[in-house]
Amino acid sequence: MTENKLNSPGYEISEELQHAVSITTLDRLYNWGRRSSVWPMMFGLACCAIEMIAAQAARYDLARFGMEVMRPSPRQSDLMIVAGTVTKKMIPSIVRLYNQMPEPKYVVAMGACASGGGPFKEGYNVVAGVDKFVPVDVYIPGCPPTPQALTAGLIKLQEKIDKQSIKQVRWYRKGADSVEIPIPVLGPDLMDPRRYAEIKQLASQKPAETPAESTTASSPKA
Repeated sequence: MTENKLNSPGYEISEELQHAVSITTLDRLYNWGRRSSVWPMMFGLACCAIEMIAAQAARYDLARFGMEVMRPSPRQSDLMIVAGTVTKKMIPSIVRLYNQMPEPKYVVAMGACASGGGPFKEGYNVVAGVDKFVPVDVYIPGCPPTPQALTAGLIKLQEKIDKQSIKQVRWYRKGADSVEIPIPVLGPDLMDPRRYAEIKQLASQKPAETPAESTTASSPKA
């Protein structure tokens, strides 16, 4: 956010004081501080992570946006960049890391695989989009997206932060400041605890008999 955006519209400041005085609201000041210090979590899943690493290097320099501090701990991270293919074996760890991040927290789905499964969508071991388990704020298309595309996606995230208000965000309301997502269970297949009731209902239903089974059951024994 530039100095012009930090100042509330409708208030004229003389030229000699423009670099020393700002007239703004608490929401604008709060969002300006958060958007300029988003700390991504330091982890990657597949080839998209190479592009994420390149975006952090000197040529693209995410330090311009205050996002160069990648933290190896979810307790110190504001942003989860899901960069790569999300497998059924990996999604429980991703959800666990998301739950350990403090509010406010954001998720960026980087690339086709994280957004919807990509070229591996029909694979038996691939989750068709990380948004099936964690809420996603920004989707970045591409296979893999370029560092410029990642930068554009992070700018979109900053624009979303600019529109938030302290009066409306969940973590300043009464009650729990964070919503914990049940961790998926990996067994013979991936099971979402939020769908246990639906799974039990389907499992309790008696399967319909096929015509071949009904004919075999009604035919007399020789």
